[in-house]
Amino acid sequence: MLIRLRIDQLSYTEEETEMAEKHNMKNPSVKRILQELKEMQSNPSDDFMSLPLEENLFEWQFAIRGPNDTEFEGGIYHGRIQLPSEYPFKPPSFMLLTPNGRFETQTKICLSISNHHPEHWQPSWSVRTALTALIAFMPTSPNGALGSLDYKKEERRVLAVKSRESSPKFGSPDRQKLIDEIHEYMIGKAPPVPQPNLPESAEPPSVDTENSGEAPASPPAEITEPEEQQPEALLNNNTEGDIPRVAEQAALVAPPPPVPAVVHHHHQQTVVQKPADDRLFTWAAVGLTLAIVVLLLKKFMKASGHGAVFMGES
Repeated sequence: MLIRLRIDQLSYTEEETEMAEKHNMKNPSVKRILQELKEMQSNPSDDFMSLPLEENLFEWQFAIRGPNDTEFEGGIYHGRIQLPSEYPFKPPSFMLLTPNGRFETQTKICLSISNHHPEHWQPSWSVRTALTALIAFMPTSPNGALGSLDYKKEERRVLAVKSRESSPKFGSPDRQKLIDEIHEYMIGKAPPVPQPNLPESAEPPSVDTENSGEAPASPPAEITEPEEQQPEALLNNNTEGDIPRVAEQAALVAPPPPVPAVVHHHHQQTVVQKPADDRLFTWAAVGLTLAIVVLLLKKFMKASGHGAVFMGES
């Protein structure tokens, strides 16, 4: 039987009794581990879950939730913690089991809280402290550390989505059962993986516009021009016999466009100036006519013999 969290409504007294029967309760490390287990049961976290194997209190299975506002958000990442026999005076080792793009899987990773740096470890730290630190390490730069990876953000988001599909396969049936229980618990706590925002240009789909038959929006000035040209288009698309009928229909359908006041004032000026221009052309025509008559008269008189008398008198 596996050790359960408070979710299974198992009292710590029953578990402690079972542990006392299977493990040496006089061992300081065992006492410390059981104390941490009790603390995690009484104060569970939504960001992680971790439980030891019933047969081996020094091996813990865990799952952490990807930190918010990062490419890991929404992901569920399983791993294994191996506590040393001298715990808590020596640091544990960590191994990730779920592909994540930040750490290698089934490889002991190098962290300041792991056995790779025992000089940094503090006996006051616990499994809870280590898991909190591991979550904080997820979005940091690997800097070539042992067991680290440097995938692109897009690839890590894909792995975050995939991590929710199923728990990783690892170890014995007892281990796998514990991993599956932890995964089920975390699925209920972890938010969904956020979807990338679509660009604003992609919001109005072109397919819907074509299917609906609606014309795209255009400025008011551009809408007025096709309405004025509508009668001409009707006339050009019909035969000569249909022109009077189409023109008549177009005149009824399309009202005349409004004329601005400025243009109307310009026409008034043109109407006033037009008679003056006509009079100028009339006098010019009269003068030209008289000149032509005089020339013709002189030629006629010269040809008839009266030109000499006329010239002498002049």
